[in-house]
Amino acid sequence: MKFKMAPNSLFAVLLRKPWWVSLVVAAAFALVALALLPVDLKVVGALGALPFFGISVVALVRQWHAPSAREVESVTQAVVAMGWADFSRALTRAYAAQGYAVRPTEGGADLLLEREGRKSLVAARRWKAARHGEESVQALVDALAREGATEGLYLALGDLSANAQRLVRQHGLRLVQAPELAQVLRGALSSGG
Repeated sequence: MKFKMAPNSLFAVLLRKPWWVSLVVAAAFALVALALLPVDLKVVGALGALPFFGISVVALVRQWHAPSAREVESVTQAVVAMGWADFSRALTRAYAAQGYAVRPTEGGADLLLEREGRKSLVAARRWKAARHGEESVQALVDALAREGATEGLYLALGDLSANAQRLVRQHGLRLVQAPELAQVLRGALSSGG
């Protein structure tokens, strides 16, 4: 069973914040423990800050590799100017560079990714839409069941309706929006097409 952190848990919220916020929380936790606990419990109490320090390290690693705001904006402008043929070629190059076997598919998904025996479906054709409804997300869910895929990725630069967001959460889909798309397409836009 795959562990999934509750989206509004303290650690999930801290992972979305800048890395130094968790480090400040860890330092504050340790200082309060050292200041308020009896002498024989100070060290043990201060060790309670270790999970916050760990979250800080994880957030730092994630943010270190994340694209800058300028890069996200640049990629967003580039993909908005593309037609479907160019965009699908860029996605194919990007996923192939990550080690996936990529092939086009139809019926709720646009690309089938395979790696190490696992199948993932990518719904990307409506990437430029300003608003995404539940119909296109439901089509991806149906395609996942039909193909026996383990993961579904829904690419959207625009907003999702409340029902579409509910479907994404309910079925454990990965929503790929501008920052994640910039991460996926790093290098694929400049390396041809």
